[in-house]
Amino acid sequence: MARRKKVYEGKAKILYEGPEPGTLVQYFKDDATAFNAKKKDVIEGKGVLNNRLSEFFMKGLQQIGVPTHFIKRLNMREQLIRSVEIIPLEIIVRNFAAGSLSTRLGIAEGTPLPRPIVEFCLKDDALGDPLVSEEHIIAFGWASQQDLDDMVALALRVNDFLSGCFMAVGIKLVDFKIEIGRIWDGDYQRLVVADEISPDSCRLWDVETGQKLDKDVFRRDLGNLVDAYTEVARRLGVLPTNVTHATKPTLIN
Repeated sequence: MARRKKVYEGKAKILYEGPEPGTLVQYFKDDATAFNAKKKDVIEGKGVLNNRLSEFFMKGLQQIGVPTHFIKRLNMREQLIRSVEIIPLEIIVRNFAAGSLSTRLGIAEGTPLPRPIVEFCLKDDALGDPLVSEEHIIAFGWASQQDLDDMVALALRVNDFLSGCFMAVGIKLVDFKIEIGRIWDGDYQRLVVADEISPDSCRLWDVETGQKLDKDVFRRDLGNLVDAYTEVARRLGVLPTNVTHATKPTLIN
């Protein structure tokens, strides 16, 4: 596809104008960031893996009736997506204590939570994506009460789907974050899962060994990030079982 006008560039992806009105091309970069981009690197092959994995999850969600912005994968690094109005919140679902939850509440990492906990963070890098309450969200007009109810319902459906996918291949879904966008049809709005779902946005541990298979490998200097992501893709059947490195061109269709 011919390169089109850049619409937006984030830490891990670039959005370009799509071939038709209401569409965008989402390009997955190899950039890795952590701690609000205070730690950065370029890791060859990460974008290829996240493109394939996000395609796998978005398609799976659509098959069970969860709406997403995904239309189709175009090549190794690009997807065709619907243009949506992103709600300025990250929706986090936690199944086990880890990361900031453990730090805030003093709960040991890996502790099972009594039920999935849904949290909201304001998307603002300058502020460090602060945790916000439903009261804040409604008071400042970031979303309505109906939006919040719908977002929680969507997030919990995504959690059920992802938890099953990962548990079937020996991986524990500790937590994940998603973004949700609005698609307008006249005066009617529909909420859809947007952005991406990949090991960049999930915390994934091997059920047997506890080995981390997500971006914590990069955050905590635990090994090779592409090896971890490739292992996730291999287990899920996204890549052939004999793949040793995801950037081999003969393996990507």
